[in-house]
Amino acid sequence: MKFLTTTFAALLASASFAAACEVTLRSSDTHPDGYPTVEGVKAMAEEVREKTDGRVCIEVFPSAQLGEERDTIEQTQFGVIDMVRASFGTFNDIVPVTQTFSLPYLFRNVDHMHAVMDGPIGEEIGAAFEERDLVVLAYYDGGARSFYNSQRPITSIEDLAGLKIRVIQNDVFVDMMDALGATATPMPYGEVYSAIQTGVIDGAENNYPSYDSSGHAEVAKYFTLDEHLMVPELVAMSKTSWDALSPEDQTVIREAARNSSTTQRQLWAEAEAASEESVIAAGAEIVRDIDKQPFIDAMGPVYEKYATSPEAQDLVERIRATQ
Repeated sequence: MKFLTTTFAALLASASFAAACEVTLRSSDTHPDGYPTVEGVKAMAEEVREKTDGRVCIEVFPSAQLGEERDTIEQTQFGVIDMVRASFGTFNDIVPVTQTFSLPYLFRNVDHMHAVMDGPIGEEIGAAFEERDLVVLAYYDGGARSFYNSQRPITSIEDLAGLKIRVIQNDVFVDMMDALGATATPMPYGEVYSAIQTGVIDGAENNYPSYDSSGHAEVAKYFTLDEHLMVPELVAMSKTSWDALSPEDQTVIREAARNSSTTQRQLWAEAEAASEESVIAAGAEIVRDIDKQPFIDAMGPVYEKYATSPEAQDLVERIRATQ
């Protein structure tokens, strides 16, 4: 009942906004107002409104006002919501090809990920989404996850041996840690700070902004920039809503969405830089420029287990070959 009340209030509050537009598209995001993904969609909305002389409007609902990611994806598929911003990870059960993007060390670096998603492979993934009644408009940056701990700097794979590292409840993450010689310890995110502080675990893994905002840098000062996981984010539109638009408006929205990717990625890079500066000021020790190859080589069993089909193996090879 609380969810329905919140959703109704959010939609009611948008009535005056929608009144001035011939077409109003509602876009959902679980992140708070001001977050790079939210601001990215806002930038797209501004461009669309400007290029259509206020005729087509995109209203962004941040902070899970319309529901959590999985719920809003389903609502977008059915056309109840027009657009959704979500992580690839949330689509794993809906668009199976997205599972490949949860494999560790798949991308060499952030630029490599952008090149993959902005090229033919990104278009191919987009076609798979259309089969599930979703039209991919833009690929966003969700950051890179790296290791941090309270015991010692991780400068090589040997340094992970015996460390108890918190991971999300995901078999790929658990197997990754096993392959690296550490002990995976799944637990809720909200328990990580106290668990490190009391020695229940030695560390965790996440991106710079999360490491900073969670306060984990206070209890786990060794942060190793190994970037073992980069899961793309995307903005997708309901195919029902998309098909209701004129070809001209579709073109405007696609162009604005592509431009918003550039805006969002820049905002994310700025957020990472600010968080890096913050944790260093708080006493964190950042380990950079490690030799990633031994980490990558250790992932053999993980890829054998999770990239089993010829199609998945081919996709991995094409991603790695992308320059």
